[in-house]
Amino acid sequence: MELRTRPEHDLAVRPIEEPEIPDWIRALNTGFLRTPYVPAEEIADRSTYIVPSRTLGAFDNGRCVATFRSFPQQITAVGGHPVPADAITNVTVTATHRRRGLLTRMMTQDLAAAKERGDVVATLIAAEYRIYGRYGFGPATSATQWEIDVQRAGLDPRWSAPEDGGRIDLVDGEDVRKLGPELHERLRRAQPGAIDRDDRWWQVNTGAVLLTRAPWTEPFHAVYRAADGEVQGLASYVCDDTWTDAKQPHDTATVKGLIATTPAAERALWYHVCSIDWVTKVKSGWRCPDDLLPHFLPDPRAATITSQADWLWVRILDVVRAMEARSYEGEGTLVFEVVDGAGLAGGRYRLTASAQGASCTPTTESAELTLDVGELGSLWLGDESVVRLAALGKVREERAGAARVADALLRTSGRPWCPDIF
Repeated sequence: MELRTRPEHDLAVRPIEEPEIPDWIRALNTGFLRTPYVPAEEIADRSTYIVPSRTLGAFDNGRCVATFRSFPQQITAVGGHPVPADAITNVTVTATHRRRGLLTRMMTQDLAAAKERGDVVATLIAAEYRIYGRYGFGPATSATQWEIDVQRAGLDPRWSAPEDGGRIDLVDGEDVRKLGPELHERLRRAQPGAIDRDDRWWQVNTGAVLLTRAPWTEPFHAVYRAADGEVQGLASYVCDDTWTDAKQPHDTATVKGLIATTPAAERALWYHVCSIDWVTKVKSGWRCPDDLLPHFLPDPRAATITSQADWLWVRILDVVRAMEARSYEGEGTLVFEVVDGAGLAGGRYRLTASAQGASCTPTTESAELTLDVGELGSLWLGDESVVRLAALGKVREERAGAARVADALLRTSGRPWCPDIF
């Protein structure tokens, strides 16, 4: 029997209308293999932040069968400059409607609108690796999770307070909503790859807004204050209640988030979590791959990597503004050709960079490097190596040695990190 599928042009892809939000949520839950039932509380909650004009759906006979949403975001470039981004999330295609080009149509429509708005990049966190390279995205940051065996870490079991004049206080969610946003903004201005957090983020992550789709456990919140009283760090964590058959406590503290603007604050907060009575294991949550955490411990081997993966993906929409927004530790000139099948950011560009700033302009000079726009996205935050990509056949040297010149310009001394998922 010949299998026949409905032609993709019979399926409408368009921004949703407000009355279609419940059906769109049902399709979203179905795509993520959650129960398709949509309680009234979820509809009410999502309706507070879904913008129909930036929320796409594919419809078959009036039923939503694919979802796509974007929202405005600020991402920090190398050097601390905030860059406007098109943040993409809630991407699904129902199993009955796969392989019909629905994602391509939604992505094409959204990226064209982002380019028209003047967004410099688009961002997303990919559930599956193989999908988004087709649309010009490249993995630009990674994340690592550690598990700490507290009893092997070598920490002083009598530790109870920082020795630098600072202090740690436990606070509640209301305090976090007052102190956290300003602290995070200071971190974000210094951390390439970090993104902004709106008021809703703080409401959800402190329990002021409860989600029916995500069971809530009230965490402990620890704030680090320096000797002068300035808040320099915040950790949120939960603990289980596990005892051995020999009536020995064997609890695990799971860190839900830890941000700090100084190494002293970061060290003190990790020591605090590792020194809690009954806690024998600490799970770090997603951290930057070059995080200082293991080396805060007298025995770094007590921190074992349990997971490491790509995290934030970047799609360049405006090459000139993206390259001029970031800073450069080296000095030099590079002519590179960007290949972009979608026609959004392709062309040949001359980058002239130094510690004082950079200029990036279209040029007709001969290219020294040729690369896909997705590879440029991977390189933009300084984490990836041009030499490495060339060895993988993903960047082509048009002039011998150009990859090393590019690395000297683009790579950074510290790795980028995005603390959030969206």
